Amino acid sequence: MSEARQATASRRLVGEGLPVPVSTYRLQLGPELTLDDAAERVPYLAMLGVTHLYLSPVLRSAPGSTHGYDVVDHDEISPLIGGLPALRRLADTSHAAGLGLVLDIVPNHMAVPTPVWHNRALWSVLADGPDSPFAAWFDVDWSAGDGAVLMPVLADRIGAVLAGGELTLDEIVVPGAGEAPRTVLRYADHVFPVRPGTEHLPLAELLERQHYRLAYWRVADEELNYRRFFDVGTLVAIRVEDPVVFDATHALVLGLVADGTLDGLRIDHPDGLTDPAGYLTRLRERTGGAWVVVEKILEGDEELPTDWETAGTTGYEALWRVQQTFVDPGGAAVLGAVMHRLTGDTSDALPAIISSAKREMVDGALYAEVHRLTALAAGICHDDLRLRDHTWRSVHDCLVELLVAFDRYRAYVVPGDPLPTVSVEVVESAARIAADRLPPERAATMSVLVDLLLGREAGSAGRTRSPVRDELVVRFQQTCGAVMAKGVEDTAFYRWTHLVGLCEVGGEPARFALTPTELSFWAARQQQQAPLGMTTLSTHDTKRSEDTRTRLGVLSEAAVEWSTLVDRLRATSAPYRSALLDGRTENLLWQTLAGTWTPDGPLSDDRLTGYLTKAIREAKSRTTWTEPDATYEAAVLATARHVLGDDRAVELFAAWELRTRTAVRAATLGTKLVQLTLPGVADVYQGTEVPSVALVDPDNRRAVDVAPLAARLARLDEGAGPRDLADEKLLVTSRALRTRRDLSEAFVGPGAGFRPLAHSSGHALSYARTVAGEAAVVVIATRLAIALDRLGGWADHTVALPEGAWHDVLTNRVVVGGVQEIAPLLDRLPVALLVRATD
Repeated sequence: MSEARQATASRRLVGEGLPVPVSTYRLQLGPELTLDDAAERVPYLAMLGVTHLYLSPVLRSAPGSTHGYDVVDHDEISPLIGGLPALRRLADTSHAAGLGLVLDIVPNHMAVPTPVWHNRALWSVLADGPDSPFAAWFDVDWSAGDGAVLMPVLADRIGAVLAGGELTLDEIVVPGAGEAPRTVLRYADHVFPVRPGTEHLPLAELLERQHYRLAYWRVADEELNYRRFFDVGTLVAIRVEDPVVFDATHALVLGLVADGTLDGLRIDHPDGLTDPAGYLTRLRERTGGAWVVVEKILEGDEELPTDWETAGTTGYEALWRVQQTFVDPGGAAVLGAVMHRLTGDTSDALPAIISSAKREMVDGALYAEVHRLTALAAGICHDDLRLRDHTWRSVHDCLVELLVAFDRYRAYVVPGDPLPTVSVEVVESAARIAADRLPPERAATMSVLVDLLLGREAGSAGRTRSPVRDELVVRFQQTCGAVMAKGVEDTAFYRWTHLVGLCEVGGEPARFALTPTELSFWAARQQQQAPLGMTTLSTHDTKRSEDTRTRLGVLSEAAVEWSTLVDRLRATSAPYRSALLDGRTENLLWQTLAGTWTPDGPLSDDRLTGYLTKAIREAKSRTTWTEPDATYEAAVLATARHVLGDDRAVELFAAWELRTRTAVRAATLGTKLVQLTLPGVADVYQGTEVPSVALVDPDNRRAVDVAPLAARLARLDEGAGPRDLADEKLLVTSRALRTRRDLSEAFVGPGAGFRPLAHSSGHALSYARTVAGEAAVVVIATRLAIALDRLGGWADHTVALPEGAWHDVLTNRVVVGGVQEIAPLLDRLPVALLVRATD
């Protein structure tokens, strides 16, 4: 192994003697699940077989927060979930049961809460401006906005708000700011500090003299002068690249790692940081090399930057690959025809839909960020005689097209550092695509812009570095991530309806399906490059739970039958299906119902309509969050409700669910077992140890009652056979987790390996997990069960098992190694999990 590869490999491991999770179980903490509630679940989770509890953010967050990613105080564990004492109690209870804790942290941003004083650091900046001791915390452009931080909170333009008397002065004791009353400015529920010495000025003049500018909320997208999380103005970015800010915002968490309360960290949105690699290096130094994974979306075959000090990602690249290995490529054409029939979209239209959506974001919600980039680049050109003829408009046109053409979240160019070859290739490739969309006279400007964005010499000789040039390099990359997230995942993926389950966070819907060989190749590579990264099938951010996506995947296996079903559903719904219902939303509706229809029937009315409301607003085609079209939305939801009450539609979906039940069973158990046994640290999202049909948040963050799950597991452990799919998935999950725990060397040990096993059928997926080259665990899964059934089942197909005696922990029977027929191995369950038999 070369020195470079050895260095990269060492960055993916933990410090000597530090714990490595073997598996994690994600818990969504909040008022409905406090830290003490979590402690009560420890016995069940230990029995399930996980080794670590994976906690959502626990620091004090904005009032009313339901997720914890809007931190207001880095020095305090949220009292709503029990505070630091409750976290200590959870740690003690977990450690006593042999479990550890992993914590999700948010280094990129803090909340702009209502009232602002909940965030004491931000309150100080609004009160004292650049003189605040916290001024360096926030990424504010003090040169813009007349040196005032834009606060776009008004429901109308400032003139109208003033005229309406909606702004008033008050005297209050501000929590956390001493005991003396101070003058504040009130607007509805908002409270802002008043700069000392301006209290007695006329209100209009008082507003002009503050270190902030109150503005109409629509102004944010055009004139916001602080970096935010994507397009969310209520999440202000912080500058953790500053060592002082890093220390202040990480002191509590680092202390919890140092004293053994926490074994590892999950880092939220590192692509938003000024220097992700530098941040991760500092974090590794300060934790001594603790297990750290990053919420990083890798597009296509993109790989983690080699200089990142992290075990790996949170597993989105595993999620889509596992899922699409259980999708039938033969269904692509038929499902494409259904989409075209309903929507007019052709099967090759996704790239154009993505480009259009990204352009809308660049021209709309993210205009302020693009304007700032243009100002920086145009300013550089203006200040250099040799570049002066590259106009503001020319620079802007090139930047827009470059952002639209960019195919990933970031190029990882660090000012002053050597340019990685892949970074150059990524930027130059996007530039070629962008140039083709521009008039020829823009080519010279594009060339200059590429040099500037790569930190190369541009203009007068020797000019490569300056504060402005460095800022342009960094801000461009931060903006690329926002354009990708908002344009692709939060817009285009709600418009593309070929097979909606493929439109997932970090997903690759253009790939449609993978072969077992492709998955095995990726897994073997992952074992070498990031053996301790995370794998997952569901997260708090996924647009659909794993079980919803599994049911949707089965559409590809019975695509012709699905096409017929859609025609019948359209016929029965014709009398009440509104003319306002567009084809994309209609296709989304039918697939959503198929993905969520279980033997118990459909989702409840409120869950379905809540999801549809979010989906059509995210699509931004006919209605949006900021400008909802009430008539259109009412038509969509009325149609959905009519379908739920239509006996014929209910009958059709019930028949479909029955027809696909066997295939759903095979895919449900197969995807779960594969995800839990691939290279990496396996994560189970709360409640998904049994079938959990859910849609995008907040639907997927609903509370989980574990008492029935614990009772199910106890019954299975007592020797009872599984009664239904819930029992079967719980059996597969618990046995896989326990196998991981008991044979951890085969999964996260230094000698762990992955080896595909030969089989004679494309409907089988089989591999071994090895220790020092010797097979220790064998996995066999069924894929595409409907097509398998059409072929007459397994017949005489075989799989080549490693020699020796094996024990199937799912069916509790002994299996002999060597070439064996598949049918007897999978006669009870569509999956098998074999471990070496002991005497």
